[in-house]
Amino acid sequence: QVQLVESGGGSVQSGGSLRLSCAASVYGYYMGWFRQAPGKEREGVACVDSDGRTVYADSVKGRFTISQTNAQNTLYLQMNSLKPEDTAMYYCAADRIKWYLLHKYKYWGQGTQVTVSS
Repeated sequence: QVQLVESGGGSVQSGGSLRLSCAASVYGYYMGWFRQAPGKEREGVACVDSDGRTVYADSVKGRFTISQTNAQNTLYLQMNSLKPEDTAMYYCAADRIKWYLLHKYKYWGQGTQVTVSS
């Protein structure tokens, strides 16, 4: 079974940092982080493949970093220089198919809320 559980969300002031974690019962999957703000579509934030290659949305490039443990049991999203527009529910996703930042992953976590105040 594939199980994904996010944690680490919270409230932070603009310019602050948060580190999201995703406990994942997978190995060799493509994984990514998505986010969805009220009234907006879910968008891809960052993804990583089994070789550790990463892709970022232009809106977070240079500020966010996606990473995994060596065993690929935990996925992280280090978020620095946070902006109010980063406020959203953040979701962890996994799939055997390399969807990059497209909203087509098969497995999803329940989400963790990130709120950035100016």
